[in-house]
Amino acid sequence: MLKWRSPSSGTRVVSHPPMRISVIAVGRLRPPFQDDVEHYRKLLAGLARVELIEVREEEKVPPRIPERAHLVLLASDGREFDSIEFSKWLEERRQEGLDLCFVIGGPRGLDLERCDTRLSLGRITLPHQLARVVLLEQVYRAHKILAREPYHY
Repeated sequence: MLKWRSPSSGTRVVSHPPMRISVIAVGRLRPPFQDDVEHYRKLLAGLARVELIEVREEEKVPPRIPERAHLVLLASDGREFDSIEFSKWLEERRQEGLDLCFVIGGPRGLDLERCDTRLSLGRITLPHQLARVVLLEQVYRAHKILAREPYHY
């Protein structure tokens, strides 16, 4: 934890180390989604340490899940958040001191025996490549909300 005084207001500010976020996805990312994922990965640099892991088959997912990570499976029947709720949820995970690991299944979906949270990006079905873009955009938006910085595109 870093402590410093804001030059503009003199207010004491506490800054936490960046959260480590892994995104494990079944299948390869292809254009045009590659550019969008890289765009949000660059925007998140400094806010979170984001690791993107691609696996070919579902049975290769469990060994890639980091230890001590809060495991989040993206699933159509998962919990839905608005952006403010998601930012608060993200901050609660950071306060717990755990890394986050999001798992995105391939075209046929994925079910894991153990997950801490089932998250839905909405009731519509998204292509798994687009789900990566939407997830990273929401993680970036959550960080901007928590920092009380404007975010509109």
